[in-house]
Amino acid sequence: MGSGGKPGRPVDARGIRRRRSAARRLGQARGLPSPHARPEPHRALRSDVERPGRRAVTDESTSTLAPSRRPATGPYGNRLLHGWFASGRPDGRREHLERYGACPRGGPAVLRDVETSGLTGRGGAGFPTGRKMRTVARGRRRAVVIANGMGSEPAARKDSTLMELAPHLVLDGAVVAAESVGADTVHLCLPRTRGDLVATLEAAVHERDDRVAVRVHALPHHYVSSEETALVSWLNGGQAKPMSVPPRPFEAGVGGRPTLVDNVVTLAHVALIARYGPEWFRSTGRHDAPGTALLTLSGAIRTPGVYEAAMGSTIGSLLERAGGPLGAPGAVLLGGFFGSWLPATEVLDVPYAAADLAGIGAGPGAGVICVVPRDACGLAETAAVLGFLAGQSARQCGPCFLGLPAVAEDFARLAHTGTNQESVERLERRVGLLAGRGACRHPDGAGRLAASALRVFADDVRHHQRFGPCPHAHGPSFVDVPAVEVPSDEEWR
Repeated sequence: MGSGGKPGRPVDARGIRRRRSAARRLGQARGLPSPHARPEPHRALRSDVERPGRRAVTDESTSTLAPSRRPATGPYGNRLLHGWFASGRPDGRREHLERYGACPRGGPAVLRDVETSGLTGRGGAGFPTGRKMRTVARGRRRAVVIANGMGSEPAARKDSTLMELAPHLVLDGAVVAAESVGADTVHLCLPRTRGDLVATLEAAVHERDDRVAVRVHALPHHYVSSEETALVSWLNGGQAKPMSVPPRPFEAGVGGRPTLVDNVVTLAHVALIARYGPEWFRSTGRHDAPGTALLTLSGAIRTPGVYEAAMGSTIGSLLERAGGPLGAPGAVLLGGFFGSWLPATEVLDVPYAAADLAGIGAGPGAGVICVVPRDACGLAETAAVLGFLAGQSARQCGPCFLGLPAVAEDFARLAHTGTNQESVERLERRVGLLAGRGACRHPDGAGRLAASALRVFADDVRHHQRFGPCPHAHGPSFVDVPAVEVPSDEEWR
């Protein structure tokens, strides 16, 4: 993906500003993305902003705002981020209307089109979006829609990048989805720590006259707070922690009503399908993995950032679009902190599609591809991630309260002080006990990451056992892991 309309360069989510001068700096960036600081939080941050549902303004009567009849695409077939390529700056309301026209109306026809398109969720689970919408539409009570823009995966920046660059495309998709499932309210959930992002979406909502009520919420920003039942819990007045199921949100979510929870990237695709149809959506990607995806490429590569690519592109070709690896790649983390480590030599020719990734023990997850070089310490990288996940758990069940911290501690000892065979065997047993025992999927994801690390970095495990930590264990990190902070009870509300 490219900045300033130049193919092959990424969008650096951390450096985006809504001011034209900053956009110009991004457009002129060469090589690595410009490391601008994140914008200051909006001072007048509010938890909820609502625009009552009203009849949409039809902008087709204004010649300068006539809707585009031609699908908008940019270099490399970019669809969601076409506006960035065309202008080098985020799309405001006027630019959005000139590019796409007024928000299309949802309904049974759109629901059929989404089903026919083969769109799957772009948030991590990969569930068929049309089937999900159809299930909610069949509910006995008035439905509710949650647009999930929490972006709690630290290694992924796709959600925030899309909302910063194309907020109205996300809102179009949320409104269309709401009308298609019979909902009268959209809840857009955003991280409380990103006041600038909340302010951007609040302003976008105020610019519109939507046919359903759109409410913007600022939620606690913890790793598990983006899980769909955690969003429902918070919106119902509880803590932003996952709840036990059943019932699932599609059965009884916000206010006990059938609730559609979709990632903001998924909803932006819905907006495009409603405009251009399922055949257009399927014209890129593969028959079993149609459309495009937003991916965060990071680690030891020349130009890290957020890229839009056709599903089914090989991982090697994606890395080449980012300028290629810096030095000899050793391993690749696919999917994010709940993902899997794989040897670099085994993944470069693998298509980025759920079926192909499943064949090598991985999945798309949060759309993360992180490269670590051959001379990095994969055990130290994993220990840092596990420490973060242990601190960010909801502490509602044994695997999170006891098992995950024990695994994180054992892994840190293996990475940084060395250990013996007995301790490694204990670690392997503990990792095996995490999956399938928790109140949510948090321990499952952590266990998957730990198990893949023990397998892929087996030679490093033996080296650390015999000689102690390797020289690279205390070297630079290639996986961006936030500082470990254990939330208090109040910080979940």
